Amino acid sequence: MAWETRGLLLPAPLPVSWAVTHAALPHAETLSNGRVRMYFSSRDERGRSQIGRAEFDPAAPGAGMDVVDAPVLRPGPLGAFDDAGVTSSCLVHDGGRQFLCYTGWSLGVTVPFFLFVGCAVSDDDGETFRRVSAAPILERNDVDPYLTASPWILVEDGRWRMWYVSGTGWEVVDGRPRHRYLIKYAESRDGIGWTRDGLVCIDYRDASEYAISRPCVVRDGAQYRMWFSSRGESYRIEYAESDDGLHWTRRGAVDGIASSGEWDSEMQAYPAVLDHGESRYLLYNGNGYGVTGIGWAAWTASA
Repeated sequence: MAWETRGLLLPAPLPVSWAVTHAALPHAETLSNGRVRMYFSSRDERGRSQIGRAEFDPAAPGAGMDVVDAPVLRPGPLGAFDDAGVTSSCLVHDGGRQFLCYTGWSLGVTVPFFLFVGCAVSDDDGETFRRVSAAPILERNDVDPYLTASPWILVEDGRWRMWYVSGTGWEVVDGRPRHRYLIKYAESRDGIGWTRDGLVCIDYRDASEYAISRPCVVRDGAQYRMWFSSRGESYRIEYAESDDGLHWTRRGAVDGIASSGEWDSEMQAYPAVLDHGESRYLLYNGNGYGVTGIGWAAWTASA
């Protein structure tokens, strides 16, 4: 199997007042009417990310993308862990409710930012969301002393399984602090309280790799598949496999995902898989961490 790129799906900026720049970090699901609902992050006039929603028909994407006028989640109140922005990560259905798990941003002094995992819940089929807590659901602790971000969650037999980004430190490069983060694992019984023991799922390949981000995990039968971003000189999308979701083997760069135009000529990042009918798609960002918008590719049989 290989991916066949299809170019831009949602160009940025968007035709709504709060989305001044970017369309980043997509997460999509198929609705009962056959259309696809996609969550994404855009930045307002102050540079703060907010989470929005759009719907489209994968069979006819050129017919238009219906973007909701107002964001579904805005930055938190002054001083909160997410007062500088909220970025989309994943959506989980459980017990008739929808859990929107996201990354909250706050600004730092000695380092540029802090990131923590937050959660908002919807009881009206995703029309509105409210935070489950004013605090992060994945705060700093001894195994995650710097930051947490980008959760991806599967619920299996009542067990919530999360793959997430964990900061391992900061280093000064060319006179500026630069983050280091990789992908770890956590478990929960309710999606709110999480148990972490520091298990690393995707570690740094070598000293040049300093950012491993935005995991997307899919279970196909007995096999777990993960797509994620890895960064040395620039972000590229990679793939890994696992038999248990805990111990992973990196398989390298994703086959078929290369630049498909000026919009992703410098990087490809933030992958998210969408299964729609018999088709599988990969949504992702290109240059500028989403400044050009969201592109997509289709999984096709190939030699």
